[in-house]
Amino acid sequence: MAASLRCPHSPATGPLDDDDLLREVLLRLPPQPSSLSRASAVCRRWRRLVSDAGFCRRFRIHHRRNPPLLGFFHRYQRLPFLPTLEAPNRIPPGRFSLQRDDGDHFLSLGCRHGLLLILLIKRLQVLVWDPVTGDQHRVAIPPWIAARAEKTVINGAVFRASGDVQFQVVLVMADGDHNNCRRAFACAYSSHTGLWGDLISTPITSEVLFQDAAVMVGNSLYWLLDGGILEFDLERQRLAVIQVPVLDISVHDDFTITRAEGGGLGCLLLLDFTDQLWNRKTDCNGVAAWVLARTIELDKLLSLNPDEKRRPLTIVGFAECNNVVFMRTVSGIFMIQLESLLQFKKFPETSIMFGHPFESVYASGNCMP
Repeated sequence: MAASLRCPHSPATGPLDDDDLLREVLLRLPPQPSSLSRASAVCRRWRRLVSDAGFCRRFRIHHRRNPPLLGFFHRYQRLPFLPTLEAPNRIPPGRFSLQRDDGDHFLSLGCRHGLLLILLIKRLQVLVWDPVTGDQHRVAIPPWIAARAEKTVINGAVFRASGDVQFQVVLVMADGDHNNCRRAFACAYSSHTGLWGDLISTPITSEVLFQDAAVMVGNSLYWLLDGGILEFDLERQRLAVIQVPVLDISVHDDFTITRAEGGGLGCLLLLDFTDQLWNRKTDCNGVAAWVLARTIELDKLLSLNPDEKRRPLTIVGFAECNNVVFMRTVSGIFMIQLESLLQFKKFPETSIMFGHPFESVYASGNCMP
């Protein structure tokens, strides 16, 4: 009799029947462009969840610290996009296009955190562009830098915190007067305040500032000088020059700034077909010095053929989030992973050598920006 009075149990529900829990599972799909479009094909419920604008924002923010390398933006002209992923993750080149107004002359200064920093030299502005969402912000260059814009190289960097819509821009330049007094200058802009900070400077031995994109390590940005590295400490708002491991470096195509394994500042020195990876270490007394971490025999790693060995390799770029360096041969571009496995991939497109790597999270299909 007691058994007949028991209330019937409701049918058991699985953990993925809860929309909130399912969102958390879908949020952790790989950050490849096709991930969410494939998930949306499972059923209408999954399509509804991954198509939600709020979920798409969370997906991009969740993977922003480790985004895939989607392709390259050309440094000049109309900044055409060159995709590098294979199908189904390959992004159509026209998906990321920027309309140019009459009189605009584009010069890409680099990409970071899904943003592209563009110098509009004739307008004396910088443009911060998010190719995924299409957002654009134009900022006038500080007057002191603008007055010297046509006489010297201006470089810069853009960055933002994970999950933050606000961004910061740092512009740097090198200048010297008639007494041969050379200095590097930097100025930082915050979109939160809409203002440029104070102009900061430090003496340098050469006013040659290369147009290589900055590398961000920790709280500092680094640019390549002729015979040294310019550091801008974002926390202390301070400029400094760091000597490179080999002081007789004269061709910057054979040297690039990298991120050391485990964090910290690193660099890569190319000597013929041998790579030297250096890390900058600080001892217990606070003294920093370069330490040779690894030597890589590239001709053996890449299995170069005789034609590819006729001309030396050239370093053409570095993608800091994926920690990969790009090297040009006569037959194409090699992408080399600098972590312990030293994985590599070959691209036939030689136009990569004129581009900045674009690392970002993009969801194709129904999940629109």
